[in-house]
Amino acid sequence: MRGTIRTAMLAATAMAALPAFFLAAAPAAGQSAAATLKPYRINPGDEIEIYVWGDERLQRVLKVLPDGSVSFPLVGRIDALNKLPTDLEGVIVKGLADQYRNSVPRVTVSVKNPSGLSFSVAGKVRSPGSFTPGHYMNVLEAVSVAGGPTEFADLGRVKIYRKNGAQIQVIDVRLDTAMKGNPSNADLQGAIIELQSGDTVVVP
Repeated sequence: MRGTIRTAMLAATAMAALPAFFLAAAPAAGQSAAATLKPYRINPGDEIEIYVWGDERLQRVLKVLPDGSVSFPLVGRIDALNKLPTDLEGVIVKGLADQYRNSVPRVTVSVKNPSGLSFSVAGKVRSPGSFTPGHYMNVLEAVSVAGGPTEFADLGRVKIYRKNGAQIQVIDVRLDTAMKGNPSNADLQGAIIELQSGDTVVVP
């Protein structure tokens, strides 16, 4: 429940801080907001709950290991990295096929605690820190969740630091043009780069 409340608060903060042009793309009243969210893919550090209907012995809450894997009884090691919960359901059903005379009971997989998807925002923002929103965010939303830029922030030189194997990739982002009045589509494209788990956004 605490994680759900924090996620809701983060989402509300982000929506309140976003400029009007960005909110214009929000779903209309009565439309499901969940339908507009990108399906969540599993990250290292997430807690997932696996339930095999009718067989309580196989109910598990597992933490995804740093290599993106989990181990499940009678199935063994499962590569969960970047998989949808429904993808894991199929893998487990297939792995359990030899254990049942008839069809395998229904298997459900859910992300109980999406703590693996996290990013940090540093520099000239009002509330720098690490955030675990529970769903994907772009760089503009991330800056908004961090309270928005301070008065002297240079939004034309924002950077995303992303670990790519043994190297650090640096992505230059211009938020100044995106946050001006009537930005073009080209201006917006640079501001809606989707963050990956472990990214650090720096606002100079």
